[in-house]
Amino acid sequence: MRTSPWNLIKQKVYTFEALNNTVSQWKINNQTIVFTNGCFDLLHLGHINYLLRTSSLADKMIVGINSDASVSKLKGINRPLQKENDRALILANFSFIDAVVVFDEPTPLKLITTYQPNIITKGGDYDVEGVVGGKETMDLGGSVVLLPFIPGHSTSAIEQKILNR
Repeated sequence: MRTSPWNLIKQKVYTFEALNNTVSQWKINNQTIVFTNGCFDLLHLGHINYLLRTSSLADKMIVGINSDASVSKLKGINRPLQKENDRALILANFSFIDAVVVFDEPTPLKLITTYQPNIITKGGDYDVEGVVGGKETMDLGGSVVLLPFIPGHSTSAIEQKILNR
């Protein structure tokens, strides 16, 4: 009997510990790993473009998403608009994303220092020195890649459009 597509999607959402085991296997197989993170509360074309470009940089892609508590601390008490499990499952639907993991800390530093990806990506509004985990990744021979945004495609722009109606 064929595995349900829903179960295949759920399998891509990992706990911290389970993903560590999977990453170890990827490394044994000499696969390059790219990591990115974000809230991904209102998924839009800018996110999808960014995630697609990120995935093209390595064999395997990990997306860390901020927990609900973490998003509220970063964005305010009215956020997130979607629960962490929903955001994780939405991202896990993309075939080019291999793993999604929720983190509760203010930054993904613990994930990065544990999984030790070969590459970290962030949006073009960052500078390499400001990327959390960038120094640690570069110290291990990895790299940080900054990807440009698509103008007009941002969560802030969507929020403003909704508020101005």
